[in-house]
Formats: sequence, structure tokens, C-alpha cells
Amino acid sequence: MTTAPARIVSLAEITPNRRRGGDLRAVLSPATVGSTSGFMGVALIGPGERVGEHYHPYSEEFVFVVAGDLEVDLDGETHPLRPEQGLMIPQGVRHRFRNVGGSQARLVFHLGPLAPSPELGHVDTECEPAPSDGAPVASR
Repeated sequence: MTTAPARIVSLAEITPNRRRGGDLRAVLSPATVGSTSGFMGVALIGPGERVGEHYHPYSEEFVFVVAGDLEVDLDGETHPLRPEQGLMIPQGVRHRFRNVGGSQARLVFHLGPLAPSPELGHVDTECEPAPSDGAPVASR
């Protein structure tokens, strides 16, 4: 069995991904550290920003809120998410995050197992991209 060496990765080393809204960074992933069972990252979501609705057909997602006041929609049902709360999103559940507070929200996320290929890992369910300019977003 081949294993990747231990590696420390700084958040600053990771290019922001704003395609779904917010600033998503897969810090520990197959591309950054050679992981084989999943990946872990941070979501930075400004006031009024959201991460657009999507689901993961192959993975469960684990989320831990470090800072900020959020709402998460799970298959269309809205729930509050606050600092020091964790959430497990089962495989295939549609989800979207909204920052409803006045400061940046920070989430740590982990997805596993990995999809057969990166492009199969996320399925976007919203037609338009989520705003990432900090403008308030109306709830849908």
C-alpha cells in the first residue's frame, strides 16, 4: 500500500474557489496531500453571502461551524447553524448555506469517501451561480 507523507498545508496556500459562492478551500485533498479517503477544507462566507445548493452523490459531508451565524437548507428545510455546532449531511441530500449574521462565517468541512473522479463529486442544483460579492441574497 502506498501512503502519502504527512504534510502541513496553510490556508493561504490554497486558491479560493468561488464558483458556488463564498470562498471554499479544499486544504487537505488528493491534489494537496495525496489523500485517498476524502478531503477537508474551510468555507469562508461573508455577511449576506451563500454557498449555492448542491449535493454529493458519493460522499457524506461533515461540517463544523467555527464562527458566524448561518442557515442551512437540507432538502428544502431550513435550520439554524451556530458556532461550535456540527452537522452531518448524508449522501445525496441537497444543501445550501447562508450567512445570516453580520460577520464572516467560517466552516470546516470534510467529505468522504471520494467520488470516482473530482467532477462527479458535486452536483449543482441551482441554475445561477451564488453571488460572492457580499450582496444580500433573498431566501429561496
